[in-house]
Amino acid sequence: MTDWDVVGRANYVSFTSYRKDGTGVSSPVWIAPDDGKLYFFSEVGAYKVKRIRRNPAVTLQPCDVRGKLTAGSPVVKGTARALDFADGPRVRKILNRKYWLLGPLSELGVWITRRQQASCAIEISPAGP
Repeated sequence: MTDWDVVGRANYVSFTSYRKDGTGVSSPVWIAPDDGKLYFFSEVGAYKVKRIRRNPAVTLQPCDVRGKLTAGSPVVKGTARALDFADGPRVRKILNRKYWLLGPLSELGVWITRRQQASCAIEISPAGP
């Protein structure tokens, strides 16, 4: 199993994107693998989305729900991009396969608060060598 696979199987991943000055900013996210790529959702206006639109280089490392890194876990580099709104349903299915109970409940909460249109799917591809 590759480091990329280990990260894709983690329940939570510390997603690090980079400010203009190169400072990394991390936040824990749910992440799900599909066809060699990793996916998660974020609010359209979130700073992490703004940062990846400016600089797509990211790192990922397994962590807990609060973002505390898992000791000895691998760090992988990737290239992130915000997907179009039309890709949302496909990515929702990918996440719901992994988070079969919490995923749909989370989606229901988003729907109830009418914030679903304010979220976008993020796709992460492994960085080149």
